[in-house]
Amino acid sequence: MNIGQAAEASGVSAKMIRYYESIGLIPKTVRTEAGYRVYSDKDVHTLRFIRRARDLGFSVEQIADLVSLWQDRGRASKDVKRVALEHVETLERKIAELQEMAGTLKHLARTCHGDGRPDCPIIEELASDDGSVTSRPPPKFGTLGKMSVRE
Repeated sequence: MNIGQAAEASGVSAKMIRYYESIGLIPKTVRTEAGYRVYSDKDVHTLRFIRRARDLGFSVEQIADLVSLWQDRGRASKDVKRVALEHVETLERKIAELQEMAGTLKHLARTCHGDGRPDCPIIEELASDDGSVTSRPPPKFGTLGKMSVRE
């Protein structure tokens, strides 16, 4: 099948397929005499695997590790689990950071009058020279597993 058909069958755009090939995430494919790429069902299966991993937020480097593990029938499941749990830790850190940002913005929005006056703590905070959020009280955190959550 050609790249358009492989893209449709896998849910990965033709542009991304070319990119994955260029970085070695998928092997270089066979080409016709006219230079067109030809993809097999196995290639499409690999592209679907990659798409699902991307949907879960794995990085390209992690996906390369996962593809390698997937293709290695002698792999140890602990190696796959390690990659997944490392990714979970990254996601939990990002969640905590996003919660902190949301809390800061909520606080700033509460202190903004939201009327016709030009004074606005949101703008003042964004324009502050030191870049730190000074108008917000220190956060209170509880724990839920390893992830910090706002009380």
